[in-house]
Amino acid sequence: MSTPPTMEDVYTGTGVEPPSKTHEGEFHNDIHSTPIPITRATKIFALCAAVNSCNLGYDIGVNTNAGWRVQQDFDLTDNQRELFVGSINFWSMFGALGAHWICDRYGRRLSFIVAAASFILGIIIMACSWSYPVIMFGRVFVGLGVGFGLAIDPLYISEMSPAAHRGELVTWSEMAINVGIVLGFAAGLIQGSNSWRYMFLLGGILPICMIFLVVFIMPETPRWLITKNRDDDAKGILTQLYPEGFDVDSVIADIKESIERDTAAEHSFGWDIVFKPTPAFRRIMVVGVGMAVSQQAVGIDAIQYFLIDILDKSGVTGQLQQTLILIFLGIVKLAFIVVGGKLFDRKGRRPLFFTSLVGMFIALMMVAFNFLGESSNSGFSVFALALYLAMFSIGIGPGAWLVPAEVFPTCIRAKAMSVATFSNRLTATIMASTFLSTANAISYAGFFFLLSAICVVCFAFLYIFLPETKGRSLEDMSLYFAEITGDRSVLEAEQQIQRGLRQGGGGGIQMGSSTTAGTRPPTGVEESEII
Repeated sequence: MSTPPTMEDVYTGTGVEPPSKTHEGEFHNDIHSTPIPITRATKIFALCAAVNSCNLGYDIGVNTNAGWRVQQDFDLTDNQRELFVGSINFWSMFGALGAHWICDRYGRRLSFIVAAASFILGIIIMACSWSYPVIMFGRVFVGLGVGFGLAIDPLYISEMSPAAHRGELVTWSEMAINVGIVLGFAAGLIQGSNSWRYMFLLGGILPICMIFLVVFIMPETPRWLITKNRDDDAKGILTQLYPEGFDVDSVIADIKESIERDTAAEHSFGWDIVFKPTPAFRRIMVVGVGMAVSQQAVGIDAIQYFLIDILDKSGVTGQLQQTLILIFLGIVKLAFIVVGGKLFDRKGRRPLFFTSLVGMFIALMMVAFNFLGESSNSGFSVFALALYLAMFSIGIGPGAWLVPAEVFPTCIRAKAMSVATFSNRLTATIMASTFLSTANAISYAGFFFLLSAICVVCFAFLYIFLPETKGRSLEDMSLYFAEITGDRSVLEAEQQIQRGLRQGGGGGIQMGSSTTAGTRPPTGVEESEII
């Protein structure tokens, strides 16, 4: 059995000094990794994508308060309410699975429009519903929109972000989700008959704004444009994303090499690259999908959707008091996401994940022990819940979408993000749809002890499988994982690409469609309109 090529073998004879290993930087040979500022255009595009995440968060927040009001108006059982709450996660799985097809075929921008349109239709149906089956029908479309949105938001931001700032910018998506959660909690201040209908209708504002932003402001991502052989369009966007004078041609070349390398591996194995992957791609899929599952396995959706019940069990029974506590908890969660976003690119991914899981374990144990007695201390419960949400927000909350968005190679990124989102939503469905039943069966204390044990399992998983990815370019990831796993297929593909470049023939793999590079269909806004 022959020895897999090393990085020195890959670069032998190319005229390029090989780095000893993959490294931090904006492109593969950016050995010095000079820090670059975030451009105004990059911030605007990331903020626009984050509006969609805000929309997703609103649905979580509004259902915490609206769920029990729907239960009262339609005289639902606890099991029916669990199905109502969990159904959105169930249908979002199918939205996530369909997202990759639209993402890859028609672009990232159209996926935002599909998600927004699905939200608007579902919201109208729910607000006008007159029975349980009708409101559940509306949940189908809202769930599909959630699935599309969760798959596309971090993907879009990661592809529009320089490597040096990707950790911070992708966490804007999680930040926006929590802004939406706070707004949804605040909607609980609406009182009176049919108040839940008005609460749902308010959720239609953000999808309308999202459609406007996609049509008039947001461009397509450079990496998708390059896969369609629209290099000139991609270069125009990259000049907005990087400061003046930055070598965007090297970024384009690196993206093309990465696509060639990953496509070579994909062509060798077909769809098996996702479901029967080589060692490097297997590790990538385990890390990306495992992160997405871990985020929900620790119980975040179950706790957020049923905070009213947890507070009621803790002795907080006043409706106004409950709503104000919800808003307080939402603000705490949002504040710590801001902290986490700043630290991801400074301290790295692994330290924050481990800190997050240890803190959540402690908080969940505190809640569990508080429920063991005959009467729980409401103030202690609120403090422990705030600690849990804070620790979730500095690590595993935003990181669960950052890591998949950055480790999945370009050629399978949309497909793999769909698999990760599907797995995330499946876990969320199980947790949210069984909270009341499980808590009633094993007690609230038992449920929180169970969640603390899951935190220990997630810690062990990340400690074993997750490498540090801070500061690495998206195009460097497959080589990085190939180095870790000794994957011959990826390293040999890189060797072939470098040999082709040395001979002046390029990598030899045709990308994308027959769209001419000089053709310029609408990509959002012209540079002069943003900068």
